[in-house]
Amino acid sequence: MKHINIGEAELEIMKVVWKADEPIGSTAIGKSVEEKGWKRTTIATFLARLVEKGALSAERRGKAWYYTPILTAKEYKKSQVRNLIKNLFDGSAENLVAALFEEEQFSEKDIQELKAIFEKKEGLT
Repeated sequence: MKHINIGEAELEIMKVVWKADEPIGSTAIGKSVEEKGWKRTTIATFLARLVEKGALSAERRGKAWYYTPILTAKEYKKSQVRNLIKNLFDGSAENLVAALFEEEQFSEKDIQELKAIFEKKEGLT
C-alpha cells in the first residue's frame, strides 16, 4: 500500500467519512464539521483533494456528491505509523517504543495490554 499524505483538515473530513456506514453526501459532511467554521467551498476543496489523492471516491447523485473511502482508517494508521518509525526512529519500532517508555506514556494497564498483544503474536508464529 502506498502512503497517502493527508493534511490535518483533510483528516477531519476522512474521520467523518470513515464513520459513515454508507456513501455520505457533502452536505452531511459539512454538518459534521460545522464547528470548524469552514465554508462549503473549503470543504469541497478538501473533498476534491482527497479524491485526487485516492483516499476517497466520489459519485454524483442528482445534484449532490457522495463520498466513499478508498483508504480505510486501518490502512491510514498503519501507513502513518510506518512513516513515523521510518522518518523519526531510524526505521526501528524498538526506538519508538523506547521513546514512549522514556516519556512515561504507558500506564501499568497499557503495559499489561501490550504484553497480551505480544504473547498473542508469539502464539501465531
